This record gives sequence, structure tokens and C-alpha cells, in this order.
Amino acid sequence: MTVTHTHGAGTAPDPVRWPDIARVPSGASARLGAPIAARLFRRAVSRLDVRVALPDGTNLGSGDPCAPLMRVHRPAAFARRVAADGLIGFGEAYMAGDWDAPDPAAVLTPFAASAASLVPRALQVLRPLVLPGQPAAERNSAENTRSNISRHYDLSNELFALFLDDTMTYSSALFGEVPARWDTLESAQHRKIDRLLDEAGVGAGTRLLEIGTGWGELAVRAARRGAHVRSVTLSSEQQDLARRRVAAAGFADRVDIDLLDYRGVRGEYDAVVSVEMIEAVGFEYWPTYFETIDRVLVPGGRVALQAITMPDARMRATRGTYTWIHKYIFPGGLLPSTEALEQAAAHTALRTEGRLGFGSDYADTLRLWRERFTANADAVAGLGFDATFRRMWEFYLAYSEAGFRSGYLDVQQITLTKGGAS
Repeated sequence: MTVTHTHGAGTAPDPVRWPDIARVPSGASARLGAPIAARLFRRAVSRLDVRVALPDGTNLGSGDPCAPLMRVHRPAAFARRVAADGLIGFGEAYMAGDWDAPDPAAVLTPFAASAASLVPRALQVLRPLVLPGQPAAERNSAENTRSNISRHYDLSNELFALFLDDTMTYSSALFGEVPARWDTLESAQHRKIDRLLDEAGVGAGTRLLEIGTGWGELAVRAARRGAHVRSVTLSSEQQDLARRRVAAAGFADRVDIDLLDYRGVRGEYDAVVSVEMIEAVGFEYWPTYFETIDRVLVPGGRVALQAITMPDARMRATRGTYTWIHKYIFPGGLLPSTEALEQAAAHTALRTEGRLGFGSDYADTLRLWRERFTANADAVAGLGFDATFRRMWEFYLAYSEAGFRSGYLDVQQITLTKGGAS
């Protein structure tokens, strides 16, 4: 298990575990760039529906008293972090407590809605020169992918259980209506899974490949239909719990869960389902992902994917950028665009048959997770995750929610078929 937390959590960041949070950047770029970063921040919030309160009593942004409130406690540290590391510094400032908000998702939503224009265009062209690129060790090659996946999904099954519902489903639910309630989340997760299985034509006798196991709920529901399921994952923690959940449901004879990279799958399958896994594949490997599905799927077979997507222009403009999400949450990942997925699959026999977008459902899914995570803060601490980790996780969930609530991100169920049925 990869340990990414400390014991005896306190309020001050542990300088060993969190070196970039415990210290404020002091290099020339931070010192000289801080005034520029502060001016750009003021310029940005002046155009957003957000209020910013500074410790000297100054208020920036919207004059609407109902606008979401962002409280900057340490303006100098905040400006230095942003000057040194851009949006990575913005997230690290939240982790350090340089700023906070009663509702961080509400504050981040206007920023997400204006993501393409927050930085002046003249400065955007400098992005590759001033911001770090993705580390070579985090490229999703066959050698690196296991480590990348482990850093997130092997944190602790108990941690995920503290904010997911009883299905242990870590992807967007499909609600009948929004805003959603916690007591409807489990049925909404089943609705999402059942629609994917329907789109893939999964029934009695279907040989189903699942790429990305999660904690086994989809495999159980497919087996309940009479399918024979092979599910592959790179998380040993997920494999262990998924196997136990499958056995408890009485389907150990119908479901195999292997610790295996998707590129290593062999055999023939009637259907393939993959839920929010392609985001971890990486831009350069998207063609390989679709080639693998094409190779193992029988002619006439069906594929049901669930994928988080972003606008194509933004994806291409930022795909080489190293982000806060890469550094702290999902190393090596990249959200695709609809166009990029089509292009990656174009050289295979797979053709898109249908799509369903439901980004607002993901915003509510994330809200419910964040509310439960916050409510269970003491239990999270009891697992050994310190205060800085908890702020990191809160920011991650709020940041993600804002992306969907603003419409900047979407989630889609995509159905594909393979030509050449006999």
C-alpha cells in the first residue's frame, strides 16, 4: 500500500510529507512575480461573480452580497505561490490555509466557467515556458502506470468507504432528477451501471471485459444478469476488496478480477465496459486503448464507455501542462475531448453509435461525496490522514464539482460497436 499520509495530524503542514505546502516559495520568480500575480488575480475576480475578502478589510470582486465568498488570509503567501506555480500554487495555497471559503465549490465555479480567459491571451502563449511539464516518470507507459494508479486508488479502501455510498462506486451517478439527495445516490449509481450494461448488450452468457474494476459493483451486477466477467485493475487494494465483494454476492464462479494492465488482456469478448478509466490512460496511449478493445472484441461486439470530457481547444492548449491534479491526485492523467476520442478510435473497426451527456449529475455526485467527506473528517483523521491531506481532498472534490457545475467539464456514456458481424 502506498502511504501518502502522516499520523498525529496537526494543523501545521508536515514539512517532510508536504514540503511545498509547509514553505512559501522564496525564489526570484516568486518574489518578483508576486505583485504581477496579485494584479492578475484582482483583474480576474473583478469580472467574476465572487467576493474576495482580504484581512485588511478590502473586498474585491462582485458587490453582490449573495456572491460566493473567498477569504484570503495570507495575501503575500498566496501571491507568491501563484506567481511561482500558477494554478498548482492556487491549490497549494488552499492546502496551506492561505485562503478558504464557506463553500469552495461555489467559489471555484465562476473561475472554471472563465478558465479560458482568466489569464490574458498574451501571457497564455508563455505557458510552456513558465509552467512545468509532465514528469517523464508519470507518463502512462506500461512501466509507470501501476505506480500512477497506486498513488490514488491504493490510498485506503477505508478512506473511500467514508465518502462513497454502499456500492463503493467512484464515478458519476445518473440521477432521475437534480439536485440529488444522499438517499438517492445508491439507486442512481445502479441506474448508471445498468444503462452501461444495457448499452453493451450484457445478458446471460455474455463474455464481458471490464477495464478498470473499481470495487466490483459493475461486475456483480453483470454476473447477476448471467454474464461471465473478466475485470482488470492495477490497484491491489481494489482487487482485494472487489474479490471479497464478488464472493460475498455469490458470483466468484462468474467473475475473475486480475491485476493486469489493459494492454496485457488476451482472449475474445462479446462486450467491453470501461467506466471513467480512459482519463488515466494518457494522450499518447488513447489509440492503444481503442486498439486493445478492437483486438479483443468479437465482430458485432459492443462497447460502453463512461468518460469525463473537456472542450477540445482547451484540451489541446493544456495537454502538456503539469497541473495541481497531476501533482496531488491523478498523476499521468488527461481528460479527453469528444473529438479526441473519435480520432483515437478512427483507425479501428469501432464506430460510435450513441452518446449521453450528464455533467450536472456529476456535479451533484461530487457535492454529495464532499459533504460526506467533510462530515466524516474525524474518522478520516482516525485513519491517519492529516489536516493537510483533508484540505487537499476537499479542494479536489470542490475543484472537480466546479468543473461540472460550470459546464467546463462533461461526463458521457458512449456506445460503440465493432463492424464485421457474421
